[in-house]
Amino acid sequence: MNATVARPQTRRVRWNGTLIAGIVMFAIVALVAIFAPFFYTDQAAELTGNSNLGTVAGHPLGTDALGRDMLARTLVATRTTVLMALAATSLAAVVGIGFGIGVWLAPRRIRNLGLRLIEFFISYPGLLLAIIVAAILGQGAVTAVIAVAIASIAGFARLTANLASGIAARQYVTTARLLGVPGPRIAIRHVLPNMAEPMLIITAQAFAGALVEISGLSFVGLGTQAPYYDYGTLLSDSLSKIMTNPILLVGPAVAIIFVSMAALFVGDGLAAAANPRSNAKQARVSARSDKSTSLEVPQDALLVADGIHVSHIESGREIVSDVSFTIRRGEIVGIVGESGSGKSLTASVASCLLQDGLHASARRLTLGETDLLGRVPQPELASRIGLVYQDPGTALNPALTLGSQLTDVLRTRMGMRRREARNALVAAFKDVLMPDPEGRLRQNPHELSGGMNQRAMIASAMSVEPELLIADEPTTALDVTVQREVLALIHRLNSERGTAVLFISHDLGVVRRLCDRVLVMQRGQIVEEISSMENLTVEGAQHPYTRQLLAATPVVSVANEEQQ
Repeated sequence: MNATVARPQTRRVRWNGTLIAGIVMFAIVALVAIFAPFFYTDQAAELTGNSNLGTVAGHPLGTDALGRDMLARTLVATRTTVLMALAATSLAAVVGIGFGIGVWLAPRRIRNLGLRLIEFFISYPGLLLAIIVAAILGQGAVTAVIAVAIASIAGFARLTANLASGIAARQYVTTARLLGVPGPRIAIRHVLPNMAEPMLIITAQAFAGALVEISGLSFVGLGTQAPYYDYGTLLSDSLSKIMTNPILLVGPAVAIIFVSMAALFVGDGLAAAANPRSNAKQARVSARSDKSTSLEVPQDALLVADGIHVSHIESGREIVSDVSFTIRRGEIVGIVGESGSGKSLTASVASCLLQDGLHASARRLTLGETDLLGRVPQPELASRIGLVYQDPGTALNPALTLGSQLTDVLRTRMGMRRREARNALVAAFKDVLMPDPEGRLRQNPHELSGGMNQRAMIASAMSVEPELLIADEPTTALDVTVQREVLALIHRLNSERGTAVLFISHDLGVVRRLCDRVLVMQRGQIVEEISSMENLTVEGAQHPYTRQLLAATPVVSVANEEQQ
């Protein structure tokens, strides 16, 4: 039977009423800002004897004290006001977003200092801060733009820092750091795309706020100076007539409201349309002074972990205590235990990754002849250890296509060109039986099922042909059919390439089917090691906790097709 694989659909803008309304309104503003000065500058500057008129024929918004038409002056002032607001917003966005991201990519002490600095400046009202800065710098349009930008930086920085704090803890950011990707590239490729929606909203809000604040500075005499004028200048000039001729204030007041609403509508609409679906860091493990050990190390050992301890830095509470084990070349070792038993933390130490706020130490930690307790080059770690996480939804960057993000390791660490990396990834996709591998490269993670994303993660991890594959509960979020496929895939890659595997799981049935040896963890310690899967039964287990786990696990007899 010939099967036709549908090509990935190109993402389209999800039009909505708010976005359409905002675009129409802002298009009107843009047209007025561009063309009004060409047609109405003379009329706006012409002095006539018809001063202080109300609404009359030819002057729907009246005339000022010098007889100048207020409608023409409002239209001409649109260009100056909008350009000043855009300049202030752009300056604040660049500095604020850069500062907010930099805070979370910086070391802890610098991060804490930066967060305190943001809190200090955010405590001051923006307009008050803008007035203070403008008063110090002096009168003028340029100083007004700088003052409003400085007052808006803290808002951008605070939101960016809050968003980056969550994104920086995602596994794809952790992996990028492990690969040695520079901080600026992490910010551009991984952090910024995943905060685009709230950034669009705050940018639109900041533009609206900047327009009001710039108008406010001009209103009190600190902004645009004669002969130039903006909305704030027009309001200030007309204020004395508010009781006798209030129509003079209608033009600039309505203009401020209209432009602000247009910006807010565009920002909100784009944020909704951009939605694709509507702090870990590299850590060194310190060496323990206690060198006494009873660990027996086989000659063909690939990974030797002796005396691993993990504790919280602040509280000092120990989470993992004196864990020791080895993994032979080509061996599959499973770690089982209840949630919170320390399985994933043990694996994070073995891969030289550890969550922020934790401290790890060990008597010995080696990968082959490499001492992982010393300074190991990041390219070496990236090429020798492959990682497969539990949830590909958080391990894969939703803002990037699979081809864009999964070729990073091949390009940055293997020195491949873009085409070579894509060809290698296509070959890896074929190895994991991914249908239409070329088409998958052009898709985003949300366009694939959980099983397909997990296949992509395994293909990416195996594309550098690592010596050790660490699979942290890779089948937990999958249905039983996809679980079987993923397990068969890991078993086949282990058999064909001789890759050692550290397999973490809650499912004893899965571990019994896949692993050669099993470590049972409870409360941060290994309580039992089972060397033969025949002993992975209630009767064969020695420790009471292991027997409890086995007794609570339903047993289903399934023929192992891979061994038939």
